[in-house]
Amino acid sequence: MNRNHFYPYAALIIGVLSVSASAIFVKLSSSPAPVTAFYRMFLSVLILMPLFLLKSIKEIKLLTKKDWLFTILAGVLLAVHFILWFESLQYTSVASSVVLVTLQPLFAFIGTYFFFKEKLSAGGILSSILTIIGSMIISWGDLKVSGEALFGDMLALAACLMVTAYLLFGQEVRKRHNLTLYSGLVYGISAATLLIYCLLFSYPLVPAERTDWFYFVLLAVFPNLLGHSLFNWALKWISTNTISVAILFEPVGAVILACIFLQEIITLTQIIGGSIIMTGILWFLLGNRPNKQRETAQEASLID
Repeated sequence: MNRNHFYPYAALIIGVLSVSASAIFVKLSSSPAPVTAFYRMFLSVLILMPLFLLKSIKEIKLLTKKDWLFTILAGVLLAVHFILWFESLQYTSVASSVVLVTLQPLFAFIGTYFFFKEKLSAGGILSSILTIIGSMIISWGDLKVSGEALFGDMLALAACLMVTAYLLFGQEVRKRHNLTLYSGLVYGISAATLLIYCLLFSYPLVPAERTDWFYFVLLAVFPNLLGHSLFNWALKWISTNTISVAILFEPVGAVILACIFLQEIITLTQIIGGSIIMTGILWFLLGNRPNKQRETAQEASLID
């Protein structure tokens, strides 16, 4: 393989592995979900701050009132997404939670129909039905395990809805402004929202264990900054479709890591339901769709 082609694909593999580890770091942390989410975003802001001040601080004045409104809403929704998703991992398995959150592209597809009046394609509808069937199989299997596991599944689906809303509000701002400016502002607003949430509900901001600091840093560096930055860098050489399909392997990586580091056991319903969901999303991503649907759905797969 040509060296110029090797590096982008190597970056893609590292990026997928980085985001796959997100759920593992959350599970290994002993701190409450909102506290873990706060430090993930706060440390990301600190790491990103020098680049933000150097390259993007002057561009803030170019933001319109609408840009500010959508950016603030995006930051708040991202914070709620992390609270719900991290909380889901306290009740259900990594396999169920990560697979259900991977439904983001389908929720984005539905969102563009309601908010942008995009037409629904036959392929999109059928793939949506397929993923719903897969979700029901996973939820049915988790209900047989315990009511708590099913509650965790519902939290994961709610988290998926929140991140889709985050993308719908943020996509227009991202089109007009650079990634560093948008990320710095959204991460900062998200961190502030999480801090307020922790203070309102009396969550201790001191980590439950000293080792949690290690996991907080890993969450900030790998899934947030390294994983997503590598995806955006690779876009210069690799198509968005290729990256979107590659990110479908995130649940596979997360499940393997959960088996190794958390000794989680994968159930038959998770394998069957997860396979059906992945098939539905793959079918959806490879299908022909209008540009706005494609952009929104593909951006949705670059989050966790």
